[in-house]
Amino acid sequence: MSNASQSSLPTLPASDRPEAAARLRDALLAASFTADGLLELLGASAYAALARSETVPALRATRGHTPLETLVRLFLLQQPVPHARVAEVLPVDACLESGWLAPAGGDELAATVDVRPYGGPGGEDWFIVSDLGCAVGGAGGIGRREEGVVLGVGGASMTLAGITVRTPVAAALDLGTGSGIQALHAAQHATRVVATDRNPRALHITALTLALSGTAAADLREGSLFGPVRNDETYDLIVSNPPFVISPGARLTYRDGGMGGDDLCRTLVQEAGERLNEGGFAQFLANWQHVEGEDWQDRLRSWVPRGCDAWIVQREVQDVNQYAELWLRDAGDHQGDAAEYRARYSAWLDEFEARKVKAVGFGWITLRRTSAAVPSLTVEEWPHPVEQPLGDTIRAHFDRLDHLRGHDDAALLAGHFRLAAEVVQEQVGMPGAEDPEHVVLRQNRGMRRATRVDTVGAGFAGVCDGTMSAGRILDAIAQLIGEDPVLLRDRTPAQIRLLVEQGFLEPVR
Repeated sequence: MSNASQSSLPTLPASDRPEAAARLRDALLAASFTADGLLELLGASAYAALARSETVPALRATRGHTPLETLVRLFLLQQPVPHARVAEVLPVDACLESGWLAPAGGDELAATVDVRPYGGPGGEDWFIVSDLGCAVGGAGGIGRREEGVVLGVGGASMTLAGITVRTPVAAALDLGTGSGIQALHAAQHATRVVATDRNPRALHITALTLALSGTAAADLREGSLFGPVRNDETYDLIVSNPPFVISPGARLTYRDGGMGGDDLCRTLVQEAGERLNEGGFAQFLANWQHVEGEDWQDRLRSWVPRGCDAWIVQREVQDVNQYAELWLRDAGDHQGDAAEYRARYSAWLDEFEARKVKAVGFGWITLRRTSAAVPSLTVEEWPHPVEQPLGDTIRAHFDRLDHLRGHDDAALLAGHFRLAAEVVQEQVGMPGAEDPEHVVLRQNRGMRRATRVDTVGAGFAGVCDGTMSAGRILDAIAQLIGEDPVLLRDRTPAQIRLLVEQGFLEPVR
């Protein structure tokens, strides 16, 4: 990023003043400037409106003079507030000296950054810092077009935080840290956290986020992708919400990868394998191209590095017109000059046409380093609702794969299984029919999958409580339906493997 681009953005608070951040944090908490406090003050309707960047309900809800109302107007709504009123709530001199506040003309003060309360997974009171007007629910909403601007927490950030495996680890790496939300989460279960970004302003804001949230500082490094990582460094967890947008150029650092097509996401995935310790996870959000004459699943399989299991889930697909419109609106281009908007739109379509791209997929990519002779590779489409957080679900998926990989059919039938929690059975057929047309098992937790099973599969799953081996259950079913138990044992393991892989059955170890 050029110095000119940096200088066009407001000056940030000092990131080397932890005592000032600590004093500000204490004042925010004392006034209940927290996620719960905001909900109680604003009410559900006005709170939800903030998430849509609509501020009028919140402005109406903060017409009083309580400390919390003052802070909401100052840090969330970016409204100038009289000096005397701010001084009743915050250590004004320290905030001015360290740069969290600035004179706004007359006798008023203004915040220099967005500060948004954020509830941690364990009930922690955290704060996400971002550029003015760039927090989700900030006064300006998202639509800033300055190069180098740093956004707050959006839906993608929340998704990645929710799917990340949260087990204690020695070292975690957050690539493209942005406002620092992934580093903040990682610091709760990693002894050491390294956070990188090509935008030095993002590193500065990450330091502010961590300090204001009362979390230990991370090792912050400037650079793109794995560039700032030393050759001898490996990690137990790598996470990235990269600038994955497939665009004609790299106009906006926070979203545009700057490589052709989906090359940035491909490079990120391919280079992650050698940076992982055995058993370590790498988890990314990504976009990928759907190219004419090519299977999108094959395209993604080619990205997976050697020595890694992978689970890739496509959550959404947009045609090229929808995709271009989405990101043009993200940058606020639709609100500017109409001719310029049409030219940018056309340039986007020219890029897709040249690459024979017909659509763009979005989803999650999880890698796990493994020493298995034959790594597992699952690429699937799952656009249906899921239950976040999914970190434990993802970890359990790979644990089950290990179990299946280590058990041939004979060992599988000797094993014991338990029906997963909150799995229900549905019988589908015409009203009044004596027998259902088919039986569906449905999960009410995690991925919320549904799978069709035959009567043997339904009976088997219903009996699994961990007490009987799979083989003995099949023998009992064979006797009930009058089938040769040897033949039933021969044909059923594939169905058991599928039910285990998809999480309907859990091995009892």
